[in-house]
Amino acid sequence: MYDPSADGAYGPTPGPLAGVRVVELAGIGPAPFAAMLLADLGADVVRVDRPGGAGIGIDPAYDVTNRNKRSVLVDLKADRGPGAVLDLAERADILIEGYRPGVAERLGVGPDACLARNPRMVYGRMTGWGQHGPLAHTAGHDLGYIAVTGALGMTGTADGPPVAPANLLGDYAGGSLYLVTGVLAALHHARAHGVGQVVDAAIVDGTAHLTTMIHSMRAAGAWQDRRAANLLDGGAPFYGVYETADGGHMAVGALEQRFYEEFARLLGLGEDVAALRTDPGRWAELRAAVAERFRARSRAEWTGVFTGTDACVAPVLSLEEAPHHPHLADRGTFVRSAGIIQPAPAPRFSATPTAVRRPPARPGAHTAEVARDWDTPALEP
Repeated sequence: MYDPSADGAYGPTPGPLAGVRVVELAGIGPAPFAAMLLADLGADVVRVDRPGGAGIGIDPAYDVTNRNKRSVLVDLKADRGPGAVLDLAERADILIEGYRPGVAERLGVGPDACLARNPRMVYGRMTGWGQHGPLAHTAGHDLGYIAVTGALGMTGTADGPPVAPANLLGDYAGGSLYLVTGVLAALHHARAHGVGQVVDAAIVDGTAHLTTMIHSMRAAGAWQDRRAANLLDGGAPFYGVYETADGGHMAVGALEQRFYEEFARLLGLGEDVAALRTDPGRWAELRAAVAERFRARSRAEWTGVFTGTDACVAPVLSLEEAPHHPHLADRGTFVRSAGIIQPAPAPRFSATPTAVRRPPARPGAHTAEVARDWDTPALEP
């Protein structure tokens, strides 16, 4: 079983994107995460940091979104700065930037300048609002982006406000993952046809796309456009979260009838109470009965009851607890690298396994190394 307290997670395996060169113009949020994912998959990612930094306000040694990357220091406002980036772009397969629309152009490293030097390159642009539209040039953050797509409005209880799901739904699911999908699709096209292109990845577009199935259900009359009133949003008493005797919580996802029957049996619901599942008008009674049963025992006790069954019940763990869950520990879902417990690269590949190969890149630490490896003298002092 994997021990996340043990260090030494570095590995030599390059992954399926070995040989792909990526330039990342430093920023915060979804663009760095997208570049990390490409780096985890084996790409040679060179992060172009600016003097003074552009990180998330923590010690760069702990910013694992910069793992598996190399960093060069370039002042894009200096005379030699844009030229150094264009030299990198000329040798790259992909460039990623997360500026507001027009900023990269003003700095001299926009898509026209880069594609003029390297017509086969993929230029990935990550923004919240996209490259055009009434809000394109305004500031924003994850919460506002997911708010206008309808995604935020689906979270929370029926009698409370929507709940902010950290910045996972917008920045990383609707943003980073769509940017990575886009640039890899464009790279495939570039290698097949010899023509690069610009990928406009907007968090509003990606987050809206994530709600596709919900829109399908709504069109079919199977989804109500209000919170906690549906099968998958906590409206059903057999799909939700319940408090335990010690203040912990258990997550219940017993959707299918056979799984629900196992859940009801193990929870100790009587047959008459369990049968309320089929009568949505009495779901409040069923919810109250389920809640009462969960409050009778601790989270650890209920975990013991449901572990290894098909009842579809799991304990709600904290970030600190998650790496020690037996299943995640056995799979090595988390690794310890550079003294930091962190999620392992995902997904997994049978022929080209991935690994944490490098610790978080400190700004400018690899300028000379990249200048040599990429043959870019403009980076040299």
